[in-house]
Amino acid sequence: MKDLKPGMVLTGTVRNVIDFGVFVDIGVHQDGLVHISQVSQKFIKHPSEVVSVGDIVQVVVLEVDEKKKRIGLSMKQVPKA
Repeated sequence: MKDLKPGMVLTGTVRNVIDFGVFVDIGVHQDGLVHISQVSQKFIKHPSEVVSVGDIVQVVVLEVDEKKKRIGLSMKQVPKA
């Protein structure tokens, strides 16, 4: 987690899809959370409209809270190639 910095673009695997967001395995000991507001550019009622467990996704790191062991991620802020 120490190596993660806001703005980093990473590839991860969707581990869980819940009402308020998506948990993504980005290769560290703690999964990151993509809040529902950061999943898509368009309004969605549930993250399952966009992703499923096992999907490979690009995410950008928004924040890292080592004390609470939380990693905030975004899918909609990933720079377009």
